[in-house]
Amino acid sequence: MSELQRKIIKELKVKPEIDPQQEIRRSVDFIKGYLTKNSFLRSLVLGISGGQDSTLAGILCQKAVEELRAETERKDYEFIAVRLPYGNQADEQDAMDAIAFMKADKTIRVNIKAATDAAVSSIEENGILVSDFNKGNVKARQRMIAQYGVATAKHGAVVGTDHAAEAVTGFYTKYGDGGADITPLWRLDKRQGRALLELLGAPEHLYKKVPTADLEDGRPALPDEVALGVTYDDIDDYLEGRKVPEDAAKKIENWYLKTQHKRSLPVTVYDTFWK
Repeated sequence: MSELQRKIIKELKVKPEIDPQQEIRRSVDFIKGYLTKNSFLRSLVLGISGGQDSTLAGILCQKAVEELRAETERKDYEFIAVRLPYGNQADEQDAMDAIAFMKADKTIRVNIKAATDAAVSSIEENGILVSDFNKGNVKARQRMIAQYGVATAKHGAVVGTDHAAEAVTGFYTKYGDGGADITPLWRLDKRQGRALLELLGAPEHLYKKVPTADLEDGRPALPDEVALGVTYDDIDDYLEGRKVPEDAAKKIENWYLKTQHKRSLPVTVYDTFWK
């Protein structure tokens, strides 16, 4: 194992093996602890896409608020599942299946198309072309704006779905889906998250679904593994300390190094990682 691989595993705190039941308990207790420590909070707000990560984060949130309602005299704890389509989304049914599985306390829908298109148009009025890829990031940031709008109105915390396999590659939008108050999946890789969902009894088509950010109009439902050029199995093996093909390790490490700015707060004169 290379020194860089050891450094990455230590930084992201990935275990080579997990007990799914223990990790479910750990995440639920973490969420409960955050809510009770910040006594002004009443809700958890999470965008639901219908994929593995938001399905897992959602069911953990729902479990946390249900336990808090049972354990305290506060009955106003709630989990708010937010649908954030850009117009009509092809995987709408998956999202609704995920919400039905987690039995979310409340579901709301915010269509981000008008806000996204207005932002793009306003930028392009200045003679700046917004590429399809760039517009995809605008969509991700509009989704987070909506979630924080809901959270502020509902005395809530925004829940993120970042996990180790995303963190190591920086495969998320900075200040978009990378912006949140709490990230209960952080430390888990992709297969470990899937193991938690299996134990929780999630419908197979949700955690076996091909992962996609689905942000680009010209390449809808582009698989993550195609965009990254490396499979999640290789990423998970790498994070668990296993040997992976040399070309896969190089791609993972290249992604890690060039996306380090995403895993840091805004850069100050005291930061050195970028030099």
